[in-house]
This record gives sequence, C-alpha cells and structure tokens, in this order.
Amino acid sequence: QVQLVESGGGLVQPGGSLRLSCAASGSILSINAMGWYRQAPGKQRELVAAITSGGSANYADSVKGRFTISRDNAKNTVYLQMNSLKPEDTAVYYCNALVRDGVYRVMGYWGQGTQVTVSS
Repeated sequence: QVQLVESGGGLVQPGGSLRLSCAASGSILSINAMGWYRQAPGKQRELVAAITSGGSANYADSVKGRFTISRDNAKNTVYLQMNSLKPEDTAVYYCNALVRDGVYRVMGYWGQGTQVTVSS
C-alpha cells in the first residue's frame, strides 16, 4: 500500500503565496508522474500541474506563470509553489501519483486533500 500525505494549505490574501508538499511512502518501486489537482465547491476536479520522473512539467492555462511544480525523487515528494494567488484559486488541492508498487503493476494514488483559501 502507498500513502500520500499533503501539507502546506491554508488561508492567504490575494497576491500572496503558498507552497504545498506531498510525500509518498509505502510499497514504492518507482513513481512515474506526480501531479496536483484541485476541486472547488460545485465544480469538477481539475488538473493544476503535473511532472514526470524526468522533470517535464505541464500546467493548466489558468495557473501558467504563477504556479511551479517540482519534485524530489530521492524523497518521493512533489511540491507546488503558488504565487500571485487569486480568489478563484480557492479549492481543495489533491496530490496524485502513478506508482509502480509491484513488478507488473502501476496504480494511481490520491492524497487526502488540503484546503487553500484565498481571501482578504
């Protein structure tokens, strides 16, 4: 079994910054892509940013130029640096990882979510 534990959410004023972290632990042989998703009240969960094991990243258009995803493969950890936050960034942010947890198996795992609220 694999666990993803997120941290770093909270309340921030518009224009502020937050850094989210997500650490994976458990029966991990390797981790392929890792990413961050978010879900605002009444809306579907959407991809915010993703990064491959080689470091290639892609972003939702709404966060390009403001958010940066990175990862530390040695620590099985992914980060999301969020700058110039806007009220519309308010959501529960979820970490996702594609984990090889068996010789012939790759599974997607989710974190429990962390609340980000952008408000004055």
